[in-house]
Amino acid sequence: MNFELFTSPRQLAFIALRDVHKGAYADIALDRVLQKANLADSDRRLVTELVYGCTRRQRTLDALIDQLGKKKSHQQPKDLRTILHLGLYQLQYQERIPESAAVNTTVQLARENGFSGLTGFVNGLLRQYVRLEKKEDGTIKNEESFLSSFLSVEFSDPIERLGILYSFPDWIIQVWVEQFGLAQTEQLCLWMNKTPTIDLRVNPLRTSLEEVEAALTSAGVSFQRVPHLPQALRLMSNAGPIQNLPGYNEGWWTVQDSSAQLVSHLLDPQPGEVVIDACAAPGGKTTHIAELMRDEGKIFACDREAGALRHRTPSRLVKLQKNAQRLKLQSIEISTGDSRNMPQFENTAHRVLLDAPCSGLGTLHRHADARWRQTPETVEELALLQKQLITHSSTFVKQNGVLVYSTCTLHPKENEDVVSSFLAEHPNWEIEPPSVDSPAGAYSTPQGWMKVLPHRQDMDGFFLVRLRKTKN
Repeated sequence: MNFELFTSPRQLAFIALRDVHKGAYADIALDRVLQKANLADSDRRLVTELVYGCTRRQRTLDALIDQLGKKKSHQQPKDLRTILHLGLYQLQYQERIPESAAVNTTVQLARENGFSGLTGFVNGLLRQYVRLEKKEDGTIKNEESFLSSFLSVEFSDPIERLGILYSFPDWIIQVWVEQFGLAQTEQLCLWMNKTPTIDLRVNPLRTSLEEVEAALTSAGVSFQRVPHLPQALRLMSNAGPIQNLPGYNEGWWTVQDSSAQLVSHLLDPQPGEVVIDACAAPGGKTTHIAELMRDEGKIFACDREAGALRHRTPSRLVKLQKNAQRLKLQSIEISTGDSRNMPQFENTAHRVLLDAPCSGLGTLHRHADARWRQTPETVEELALLQKQLITHSSTFVKQNGVLVYSTCTLHPKENEDVVSSFLAEHPNWEIEPPSVDSPAGAYSTPQGWMKVLPHRQDMDGFFLVRLRKTKN
């Protein structure tokens, strides 16, 4: 397909979403259309918002179609369903787009993509929604209360209510409600549907927090510091391509979410030590470890070249290498392979980090389609893998050494259950809570592990625990 012919952001979003509905990852489908089209920055942002937004909100958008149309969403032609998603998403979630523009461009999309005979239906459905959405004075009704009343679902099941209103599978809602209760789960859903922020981690070996702040201020980029994290800055506005920000080429900073920065602080690596990062790619935590060690010592960064797991690909190992070079770090050595089969590391490391592959339920705002890809069955598979990984990587640790286990998920089967199972089978290990002056200490629980809850701490959801090997 010649993408140069399609300069309309909505047409490009439709092409990407059609690929997503055929099974493509949302970020890959989006990159594919953006790379082949010459768009202004504002149009690129619109395409991005429409693709991620429609993917994220598809359960709610389907429910709207179910209520408005004579045919249910799953009975609509697939491409027409995608077009309706685009129109309804703009009307419900994009306040800056005029209603007339949302309706007219969606009708035009239908006309240009094989549904010229159904343009009246598309126009009527969207205009019916506009009429219902407005109050008598012409203002728009509150988003969640309107959806709740309009969808006219009895909501006898509170799990289904949250799943439809906030567009999550019921099983994820159930997992969260069991941990946090209904009210907090609703707050978590709201947070997970927000546009993600970008956090920077300043490299203290090349610059200072103050120098980066001054450079960003000069460039007109707004930011703020992040509590408890001495190297973190959060960008508060769209800063354009990240590589164009001051200090990128000089290795002054790298992009890393604040929650992920907590992990290496909890590991607390010291200069001159041997450290193993058992699942290292793409290397954000590996390079942070090197910075905290003042680039003195040895870090073995292990990961597989390829595999069935999402993102465990050669390109991520290449990214690790390139980031280390840009940050001018010398202490990292990449060791390609599965850490479950690396006997050469047995009893060699002072500290080991296992940032385990997981379901990512703490980062669903960053991965629009992840909520639809994960299932209870994939969680069971991941939990088995995690138990294998923690057992094998624990053999790398010297006596009195440290193992940090972390995930970016909010599922007990991948977190508390994995750690409890490991400790039950390995009495020579114990939980070591963080010190009070550690950045991770603010997130400690009575059990000694740490949990970052997005709706409370305004960061990605994370679980992390520090384990000490008391004897061989």
